[in-house]
Amino acid sequence: MKLHRYFKTAIAVLAIGTMITGCGQKTEKSQQPNIIYILADDLGYGDLSCYGQTKFETPNIDQLAEQGMRFTDNYAGSPVCAPSRCVLLTGLHSGHAYIRGNDEWNERGNVWDYERMLSDSSIEGQRPLPVNTLTLGSMMQSAGYTTGVFGKWGLGAPGTEGEPVKQGFDEFYGYNCQRQAHDLYPNHLWENSTRVVLQNDTLFPHDKANAVANIHDENEYEKFIQKEYAPELIHNKAIDFIKKHKDEPFFMYYATVLPHVPLQVPHKYLDKYHEQYGDEEPYPHASHYFPSRYPRAAYAGMINCLDDHIGELVATLKQEGLYENTIIVFTSDNGPAYNAGVDLHFFESSGPMANGYGRTKGFVYEAGIRVPLIVSWPEKIAKGTINKQLTSFQDWMPTLCNIARLKTPENTDGQNLMPTLLDINKKIHSYLYWEFPEYNGQQAVRLGKWKAVRTNIQKGNMEIELYDLDNDIKESVNVANQHPEIIEQVKNIFLKEHTPSELTTFRMKALGDSEN
Repeated sequence: MKLHRYFKTAIAVLAIGTMITGCGQKTEKSQQPNIIYILADDLGYGDLSCYGQTKFETPNIDQLAEQGMRFTDNYAGSPVCAPSRCVLLTGLHSGHAYIRGNDEWNERGNVWDYERMLSDSSIEGQRPLPVNTLTLGSMMQSAGYTTGVFGKWGLGAPGTEGEPVKQGFDEFYGYNCQRQAHDLYPNHLWENSTRVVLQNDTLFPHDKANAVANIHDENEYEKFIQKEYAPELIHNKAIDFIKKHKDEPFFMYYATVLPHVPLQVPHKYLDKYHEQYGDEEPYPHASHYFPSRYPRAAYAGMINCLDDHIGELVATLKQEGLYENTIIVFTSDNGPAYNAGVDLHFFESSGPMANGYGRTKGFVYEAGIRVPLIVSWPEKIAKGTINKQLTSFQDWMPTLCNIARLKTPENTDGQNLMPTLLDINKKIHSYLYWEFPEYNGQQAVRLGKWKAVRTNIQKGNMEIELYDLDNDIKESVNVANQHPEIIEQVKNIFLKEHTPSELTTFRMKALGDSEN
């Protein structure tokens, strides 16, 4: 069986090499830099102290910025999890990508039935990426890299062609399914294609049975803090991956689930911030994620835990003599959550941008898609630099191809970031485009200082809002009527960049898409 798998993998890599016409010559393995791409989950633009956070500190992530480059105008691929990850891994923006929303693949039945999922893994996971999809994993494999993904996947259910190990990754450990990640002390995780049962009691997220009788009694919340904390388990596997593959070039996609709700974190972090913030009102709503006695303390603690993980990761690289030859990228999959006890206003998680439902996660306004980006590459990238160029997730396909000496696939929507990593004055994009068929359908364009947004497309709205981000980063004053020439440019970009989705669930009739 292992031999059969080896030949299948070898054939797949050869096929990828054939599809990438004109690949350049690879460097010697000893010279190829290791690459670690860290993707936080629902981390807001203002949730790092190097981006202005004052209610807690993130010293290890800040150190990456001090040793490398911090971007001010970087954007996620989409305002929610799965499509943003699809843009990252395929290099296709959301007007061309295969996955354009959080498609839970509902035709399988009640996929939110957690109890049934325990005995039937076929209803776990999301709609899969198609077979032979070119991903960052498969591209880096073809360049001789060992590849691993640790954390949350969300792009293909167990047993399908969308599993990580069938999409270019040699090793996987974490959550296959986004819905399962609604418990940070889960019943199980996945290692490659094998379900790994954990020593946690089985609780069902979004179940009213999780309600607490006395919402101010902290003892009633103890059942939501269990033995095996998934972010810690995932992190430990990532550290092991580094040590195991220290003598060969590796590409690690570190897709942590922090600080995505529910608000769960070990006591060493929770107690630290409870002491700092004092008493607070609980989040008691059991039917919407798990309750939390101290939601502010839990949120800060989760980001503190993430920062500690980054610190240990960097320390491991240094201990193994790998740090100088490793590129570390840190970003977030979309803007901050607005629900389940997350206090956006207390933390100012959106930084200078607008906070709250309708403007953050799930929406193509600035706070929903503008996210931190830090890139560290010792002796290559100038220390402590701030880059104001427009960048987005699709840029990492051509960038990593450039680093690995591969020719970029012809159908990518991204731009190679190496010129701007080495010279902050190098312009990368003239504009960026997004579309999102969920939350009533949305489109957006960033064009220089201008931000154009169209919402409620699924309800037939075709009006375009326009904001001058230089003077109105909160997108509070619509100036569309004052700039018809910009609106005309935006309309042309909308027409040029949108293609009907292969999947009917992501089509928008108002844009001329067929419903069949």
